[in-house]
Amino acid sequence: MPSDNELLAITGFRSTPAASTLVARLVDLALLDDDVTGRLLSGHRFVGLPIVGTVAAGFPSPADEELTDTMSLDEYLIANKEATYILKVTGDSMMDAGILPGDLLLVERGVHPRDGDIVIAQVDRAWTMKFFRRRGTTVFLEAANKDYKPIHPQEELTIAAVVRAVIRKYA
Repeated sequence: MPSDNELLAITGFRSTPAASTLVARLVDLALLDDDVTGRLLSGHRFVGLPIVGTVAAGFPSPADEELTDTMSLDEYLIANKEATYILKVTGDSMMDAGILPGDLLLVERGVHPRDGDIVIAQVDRAWTMKFFRRRGTTVFLEAANKDYKPIHPQEELTIAAVVRAVIRKYA
């Protein structure tokens, strides 16, 4: 986003406080957002997409297209922007969970995993993505592919992040 001097040039204002007031108003309107470092980002209303109705995944039904709202995919998928990042999937150990090679994962670091969460983990100095499983005091990782055995850490298990969403592009 532009610096204070660039904001002055863009807006035609002569004072930095006036430009800052404008930016604050745009943040209030959700047209701009700012991160924890104060950097300006596009706001969710700026990048919102229209929600135009529903579609049946079962038996066919008449389609009614009606603009019901707008939403930002960031707002829908990301709860903690500062702790969220994207990883690209390789391998097939999670295919029965619908996660395929080439998919993108939105993962959130700093989250304590619950039993059944899909996690990004370092186990015995190697990285993997698997289901996090807890049985009593035993913790292990489980694939979503019958060709892979559960992983029981021999030395260490560190959970780096929890998977929050899978993104797949069809074209």
